[in-house]
Amino acid sequence: MTVPSAPLTSRQRLLLALLTFDAFLLGLLELFFLPLRLDGIVLPKLGDAPMPVTVVLAVITTPLLVRATAKVVRPSFSVIPLLVWVLVVLGVGATGPGGDLVLIQDWRALLLIGGGALPGALALGGGLGRAAKGASSG
Repeated sequence: MTVPSAPLTSRQRLLLALLTFDAFLLGLLELFFLPLRLDGIVLPKLGDAPMPVTVVLAVITTPLLVRATAKVVRPSFSVIPLLVWVLVVLGVGATGPGGDLVLIQDWRALLLIGGGALPGALALGGGLGRAAKGASSG
């Protein structure tokens, strides 16, 4: 039997909205800067090799958003930033502005999706597991 949880306070709603907006912005940023290359335009010139620096950003920030949501709102709501990030990357990537395909069709796209979704999902599962263990023992 589950105990109904208290409704979110206005502070928790505001923080959830802020973290969700952060996930939205990070998804867009990581998606649009994924095609960066070492070609001397934005990054230094080192042989014109692809340099998916936004994958590193996704690996770090997606689990941070999930953990922050679990900590400041509640663990059951920590899935929201992860879902928003995945929907932005896949949705905007496939149907970008003007119907253009923004998500590039090579290994960098898979690396971005895996690098953002997998650590976020691991953080989500860990947080929900700790919350369930704490609720059953206390």
